Order: sequence, then structure tokens, then C-alpha cells
Amino acid sequence: MTLGDELKTEVAKIFATHWKTRDGSTVPAPEDVGLGNDAVKFETATVLYADLADSTGMVSGQTDYFAAEVYKSFLYSAARIIRAEGGEITAYDGDRIMAVFLGGMKNTSAARAGLKINYAVTHIINPAIAAQYPQQAFRLKHVVGIDASAQFVARTGVRGDNDLVWVGRAANYAAKLTTLPADYPTWITGSVYDALVPELKVNGSPGRPMWEERTWTAMNNLRIFRSNWWWSVN
Repeated sequence: MTLGDELKTEVAKIFATHWKTRDGSTVPAPEDVGLGNDAVKFETATVLYADLADSTGMVSGQTDYFAAEVYKSFLYSAARIIRAEGGEITAYDGDRIMAVFLGGMKNTSAARAGLKINYAVTHIINPAIAAQYPQQAFRLKHVVGIDASAQFVARTGVRGDNDLVWVGRAANYAAKLTTLPADYPTWITGSVYDALVPELKVNGSPGRPMWEERTWTAMNNLRIFRSNWWWSVN
């Protein structure tokens, strides 16, 4: 059988095979899902993407070791914060990280993780860059995007080289939110904002709003919120 024949056979099989699904309560590992049309469904899950801003410009204008140090610092800090907030990391993709939050406080935990990542960038990573490289003008910018929706999790790839794909609005929108301006490093959808605990919406008394509502015209005028606040990492 030629490679072309194999592809035709397998693609036809994928479209013709009935899906076997089950409800999920925890983030699955790839080995927990079959390579066939097997999937885990979540009624709602909150997806967070954290992405470096203008990483192309950085790698083009900086030394390779400096860019690698920035990558490592950002991804390490983001990953530790996500896990501390109860999120599960589902993918690293170059200069960004994807995580999933489940449970009754998933939206608050994900949003707080986003604000903590902003704290780490502002108060830990950038000061460390300035201290180690006093002649270096570069300062890290980033964007976090967060959305919540139903998710359909399937295993993709070939035997010996595969991973999970999260199918649903949240994974797609969270990733797209990271393309918005880094002047406001945390972006969430209205459904996430509505589920936040009060102390994550306003600060102090009288309350100062921590988020600014916007209209996402590129996505059917979706209601979204942006923030340049941070949450201290202790």
C-alpha cells in the first residue's frame, strides 16, 4: 500500500467511525484516550493561554542565549503559577503555554493565575533582566487569554507520536485573545468575568474596578474584559 492509499483509507475510517464519548472530571493524559474516535467531554472547562508578545522581534534582535533565557523564565513562572492555582498544563507551544482549569472555582482560579503571571513579569522577570543585563533595553511583554465553554477532548497523531486536542470555543478563543494588545496583559471573556468572585472584580473600598469591558468586534461583538492589574505572588 502506498502512502497515498494509506491516507485515503485512514481518513475515510476517521469520518465513518462512530465516536465513543464519556464525561470527564479530571484533565486526561494522552494515554487515557484511545487513538480511534474516542473522546472525553466536559460540560464546561476554563482554558488559559499565556503567550509572549512579539517573540519574533525578540529572536530577530537578540542573541539566542538571551532569547532562550527569556523563554525559560516566562514559561517556568507561568507554569508554576498555573499549577499553584490548580490548573493543569496541557501543552507548550514554542513561546506559549496552554492550561485547563476545572471545578467550581475554575474561572476565578484561571483569572487570578493571569493576574499573577502579570505580577511575575512586572516584578520578577523584568527586574531580573535589568539586573543581569543593565545595558539591555528589552523588557518582556506578554498576553494571557481566558475563556470557558464545553470541551471535547480527542487524541490526535499517529501511534508513538500523538497528543490531545481540545475542541471547543474556549481553547480557540483563549488562544485568539492572546493576539490582543499587550498594554493590557490579561483578557477574559464575559462568561469568565461573570463567574469571578467579587474580590477579583474590584479592589479595596470603595471598590476600584480591576477590569475594563470591551467589545470584540472581530468575534461577533463578543463581550470581553481586559486588565493591567496584577495579583501578588507570595
